Amino acid sequence: MEIRLLNESHADEYWNLRLEMLKQSPSSFGSSYEEAFERPNPIEMTEKRLSSEDSFTFGCFVEGRLSGAATMVREAALKMNHKASIYAMYVTPTQRGKGLARRLLEAAINLAKETEGIEQLMITVVTTNEKAKGLYHSCGFKPYGTEKRALKYNEEYYDEELMVLFL
Repeated sequence: MEIRLLNESHADEYWNLRLEMLKQSPSSFGSSYEEAFERPNPIEMTEKRLSSEDSFTFGCFVEGRLSGAATMVREAALKMNHKASIYAMYVTPTQRGKGLARRLLEAAINLAKETEGIEQLMITVVTTNEKAKGLYHSCGFKPYGTEKRALKYNEEYYDEELMVLFL
């Protein structure tokens, strides 16, 4: 298992993982598979995201295959630049339970700690995702609120727990 920062050369692999995450876990992400699948030039757009200065996507490779990812995005606005958020946290089903998610999250936390000016890290999780909530709690994230009906998919609502880790 190897954790490393992804760059534009990983765009194809990451895009395929992104489609998988949206299809496998539709209630866990704000984007939908249908929307993602219909995007024009998705690889080009993914290349730009993976080469952004304020967005960092970590990939977990198992036997050379991208098997998980997590993205940390720093807020750009002057008054919010002390914060960063974790998005698109995912591990492919065949690799779950092996510590990949923890390693990805720890890589993002360590980068946030090393980045000058970042004081807090934010993450959200669907309230019914007990495994993810347990991981985030064990890494030091504390809940500070719940957004009711944060997501709506197939006529079903999902609440999200808002969490913060003060660095």
